[in-house]
Amino acid sequence: MISRKLSIIVISAVGVAMLTCGMARANLVTNGSFELTTNGNGQLGYNTNALDWTVTGYTFIFAPGTADTTGAPGSIGTDYLWGPGNGSPNGLTTSPDGGNFVAADGGYDPGPISQTLTGLTIGNPYTVGFWWAGAQSRPGSGPTTEQWQVSFGSQTQDTPIVSNASEGFTGWTYESMNFTANGTSDVLSFLAAGTPTGEPPFSLLDGVTVNVPEPSCTLLLAGVGVVAAGLSKLRRRARAKSCGA
Repeated sequence: MISRKLSIIVISAVGVAMLTCGMARANLVTNGSFELTTNGNGQLGYNTNALDWTVTGYTFIFAPGTADTTGAPGSIGTDYLWGPGNGSPNGLTTSPDGGNFVAADGGYDPGPISQTLTGLTIGNPYTVGFWWAGAQSRPGSGPTTEQWQVSFGSQTQDTPIVSNASEGFTGWTYESMNFTANGTSDVLSFLAAGTPTGEPPFSLLDGVTVNVPEPSCTLLLAGVGVVAAGLSKLRRRARAKSCGA
């Protein structure tokens, strides 16, 4: 009877743990893939916007296949990235997240793209994940460097600085950073940094997520595992006692 009750308890605990982990992994960012816009391709904050994001710098949004073909209209003309569609076999592709992606000039009028996150727990860790790459605006040429500076509340972390060949594309990389919430709401922001200013170094961004780190779920499930192991031991003892009788 005791063993059966414990089995029910363990099964219930596993269910609660899995539900809790699923909730913990819920993305706190909205429109992190930049699919929701007010006017499609264009310069953010000028002739289009990405819903739930605020932009102050020279930053564009490109739909799949447009960055090196039709480009995106902006305040000083249509902007393009070098790619196979306009003369550079650099391998430019849409991000692994798919769909739209953001492209920010890290040398000319840089400004953050940001979103205020709510429902945070003060002192809790949060993991910021995103896809990013380095590219160059056409018709600029010459080697460039690209980087993102990522801020979460009062904390800032930087991606590695990537070196990009003239008219090049670095390929997409997934980045993950851990931050601690300073308040129940904090501003998440991405600021492109690139050199040199005159050769338009562009940092690309897509697939932004903010989650409670996975280790919290691992520890929870590990605790359930300890209980299950104890239950198994009790069962073995009960069987041994029954055989002895």
